[in-house]
Amino acid sequence: MSTTKRRALAVAVALLLGSAAASYADDIKIGVNEPLTGPFAASGNYIVNGAKIAADEINAKGGILGKKLDLVIEDNKSNPTEAAAVAEKLIDSDHVPVMMGAWGSSLTLAVMPKLMQYKVPMLVETPSSSKITKQGNPYIFRISPPSWVEAKMFETFLPKLGIKKVDFLAINNDWGLGTIIDFSKMFEQNGVKVGLKEKMDEGGQDMSAQLSQIKASDSDTIIVTTAVEQLTLVLKQAAALGIKKKIITTGGSQNPDQLIAQAGGAANDSMHLVFFAPWFADKSPHPDIAKGFMAAWKKAGYNEAGLTESYRGYDGIYVLKAAIEKAGKADPDAIRQALWQVNVPTINGDVTFEKDGPKGRESGRYIAHGTLIQIQNGKISLPFGS
Repeated sequence: MSTTKRRALAVAVALLLGSAAASYADDIKIGVNEPLTGPFAASGNYIVNGAKIAADEINAKGGILGKKLDLVIEDNKSNPTEAAAVAEKLIDSDHVPVMMGAWGSSLTLAVMPKLMQYKVPMLVETPSSSKITKQGNPYIFRISPPSWVEAKMFETFLPKLGIKKVDFLAINNDWGLGTIIDFSKMFEQNGVKVGLKEKMDEGGQDMSAQLSQIKASDSDTIIVTTAVEQLTLVLKQAAALGIKKKIITTGGSQNPDQLIAQAGGAANDSMHLVFFAPWFADKSPHPDIAKGFMAAWKKAGYNEAGLTESYRGYDGIYVLKAAIEKAGKADPDAIRQALWQVNVPTINGDVTFEKDGPKGRESGRYIAHGTLIQIQNGKISLPFGS
């Protein structure tokens, strides 16, 4: 090959690479920090798949600000240290202007110092620990309900449930401990006695010791907080021990259809606080959005059991889309400021943010909607016509 031809080829390759780089640079990135492996993998993958559906819809309609939306998805392995490292990679290496994550309360709390360090906002889609918006981190915007909001929702059902005394069985992390604190306060304010506060390790397989203690107590109800895989084991082990008390779960990560499939008859009569009830989509704040999402989820071939949790990823991406469009550019500070101004119709409701936390350093919170469902004879029902 002649020198002239080699030069021409080099120029052509450089132009091609430059064009690809320019195209990539023109994409609008959103970092997604979720547990795709480890104890919370089922939930994390549901969230990611919901986010992917939103991104596909957005790109099919022209993207954001005329540019393609690119989700940069990373696995935090259900580990707080890894979640912080993932956040740093997404910001420092992938140069994302905004993130969504990180599923668990402990995972999210581990990420939060990185947001302050790099001044990059994050939309929090699942965690319930009240600490998240109380610490004074202005880069946090939460669409998931904190445990005190869940407790307030549950309070409306107390008169019909007839609960006299409760015991707790909760995962031993910020999520579970926050539930115990906020629900205990609510119960005590309503004259319900609080008994045992049993805890289980993340990834724990045998909860029979804790359940045996609860069986021997004089409570009539067990409040359980953990993700679907561990909850399956709790239900099976409670049934094996002959426990007849009411079992009610919090957190919105129970995936009741998955429980029915995995726990079988052991799931019967259990009740669950959920924040999207796809079995009753007509009762959603925006039934058209809910049904459209459900149709897209089915078309993608995803597990129907994931609908109760995957909607969080779907809603989260649409909230961030609205903020980026309002900002007019993919700039972290512009997006952070725009998040205070959004009003986005989502599956859960119309998302707007109010301030929470120390003055001048407030985080954003949205008061989510939820309901109580029950599993009866392997089917989902709304107790008390809720």
